[in-house]
Order: sequence, then C-alpha cells, then structure tokens
Amino acid sequence: MQTRWLSFAPFIFLGLWSGGYAVAKIGLQYSEPMTLLAVRYACVIAIMLTVFAIIRPPLPKTPADWMHLAIVGFLIQTVYFALCWMAFRIGVGAGTVALIMSFQPILVAIVAPSWTNERVGWLRWLGLFLGLIGTATVIMARSGIEPPSFIGLFYCAIALLGITIGTLWEKRFGKTHHPVTANLVGYSAGLIGVLPFMLTLETMHIDWTWQFSAALGYLVIGNSVIAVGLLLAMIRAGDVSSVSSLFFLVPPLAALLAWVLLGEIMPPLGWAGMAIAAIGVFIATRKRKAPAENRSAPA
Repeated sequence: MQTRWLSFAPFIFLGLWSGGYAVAKIGLQYSEPMTLLAVRYACVIAIMLTVFAIIRPPLPKTPADWMHLAIVGFLIQTVYFALCWMAFRIGVGAGTVALIMSFQPILVAIVAPSWTNERVGWLRWLGLFLGLIGTATVIMARSGIEPPSFIGLFYCAIALLGITIGTLWEKRFGKTHHPVTANLVGYSAGLIGVLPFMLTLETMHIDWTWQFSAALGYLVIGNSVIAVGLLLAMIRAGDVSSVSSLFFLVPPLAALLAWVLLGEIMPPLGWAGMAIAAIGVFIATRKRKAPAENRSAPA
C-alpha cells in the first residue's frame, strides 16, 4: 500500500520538475552547460554522502546491481540533462524542450509491455495520442516565434531517448535499492559522464552572481534531491506508463514559468495544444477500477 506522502508526490514533482527548465536557462546565462552540471552534481553528491553517513543505507550487493544504478544515472544525468542544457545553450526555448520531452510517455507505452510485462490498455493509448496531438500543436504554434535549429532538435531527441531508457531500466532493475544509495551512485555516474566534456570543450568559467547561486540552489535541492528522488519512488511504487504520463503535465507548467521568468511567449494556439495534452494525461493516468467479479474473486 502506498504511504500517505506518496499520494502528494506527483504534485510536488510536477512543480519542481517544470520549474527546472526555466531555472536551468537562467543558470546557463552565467555558466557553460557541462560546468554547471558538474558543479550541480558535485553539490548533490556532497549532500547524499552526508545523508548516507547518517542513515547508512545498504549498498548494492552484486557488481550487476552497481552497474544498473550507474547506467540509470548516466542515462538520466549525463544523456538527458546534458543534452537538454546544450539545447538551451544554443537557443531552444524552455517550453519547447519540455514539450519534446513530453513524447517520453509515447515511447514508454510502446516499449513497456515487453520491457516490464505491463499491459497498456486502449484508454491509455488514447490519452497518449491526445498528448501527442497537443504537443505537436504547441510546437507548430511556436514555430513562427522560435524556429529551433536542427542541432537543437537533435540534442532534444537524444535526451528524450536517454530519459526514456533510463526510466524503463530503473523500473526493471532498480526496485531493491535504497533511494539514497541509488541517487549517490547515479549522480556519481552522471558527474563522471560530464567531466570529460567539461574539461575538453569548455572554459569552466562561472559568474558567481546571486542569480546563478539561486538557480544552482534550486537545481541542486529542488530538481536533483527532491524531484528526482520522487520520480524514482513513483516509478518503483506504480505502473511505469502512468508515471511517465505525468510528463504531459510538465509542458504547460514549464511554458508558464518560462513566460514569467524568461519572457518566452506562448501563442493562443499553443495554449490550446497544452489543454489537449492535459486532457490526454488525465485519460492516461487516471486509475481504473477492476471489474466487480475480479475484486470479489478469491486470492
């Protein structure tokens, strides 16, 4: 049975995760992508090491367990975050990146039945299809204002594959690990993954303004510690397709925050697309009761 706090996890996760897109673009005004990620991950690892020393959670028992945690960390922290931030750096809007990432539930729904032995019903497919239509509508509405570059879309596509495969891998192999252990290993793998790019491609210069410090604090505490921890907890506790469908709610929140914080404009047609996507996520994620005969059947 889910604990009481887990019922509030989706709302907390959505708010923190959605805000991360705009906040990351603010931070990237004062630092290069890999440098900012390296500082962020180093701060998270320091926090996780402190928590680890206090509660002393169990470590992975086999080399395979260590490997699975590292793979998830690399896919999410290096592939997903690094390429999203590279897309930000070359001018792709925060709302646009969030919209492209909302295709993730479509890919998860296609792969999940064979990957995790979960069944995806037709209502969920309908919800995911509506989300796809809504996302495409928003991208078309913004194309006149912000035509993303080919390389930016390429970065987003690879980032999308990273978060999708990482979600599926975590669902299949990450059930038995303590969240502190999983995050410590995952962020360590992410740091190792971004360091070569930082050292060879960037100047590693940071303007330590209060805006940068505030953005870094949000990305470390809000995004990395709380939001990612909630995401992993929800993946372990529930159906992987339903958890991934939460990402359809991220684009409207991310677009709203990008408008407030960055001045990124969303045309009226774009907001209509956001509404279509929201309807899709409601259909795809709402709980469906089992038939009466199934509920009364003996165990």
